[in-house]
Amino acid sequence: MDMNELNATAQNLISVRQMIEELQAEAEALTDKIKAAMVEQGTEALQGDGWKATWRNVNSSRFDSKSFKQDHADLYSQYSRATTTPRFVLSV
Repeated sequence: MDMNELNATAQNLISVRQMIEELQAEAEALTDKIKAAMVEQGTEALQGDGWKATWRNVNSSRFDSKSFKQDHADLYSQYSRATTTPRFVLSV
């Protein structure tokens, strides 16, 4: 791929990422509208033509590795392992 093609591809990627951000913001605004309707109606579930929305609390339990590391540094270092992953960054 020559430099002109690379420039065009990078610009296209930047443009697509901007569109994704705009669409995510729009999806969040639409989600907020549905949530507001649920609060207004005092319900955790709504249903329409071909869709159903639920909004409720979900309990979960997660491991607090930061606290564990502070309290048990020796065990943390014994059982932690380093990993390497590729990361692609395109900055403007």
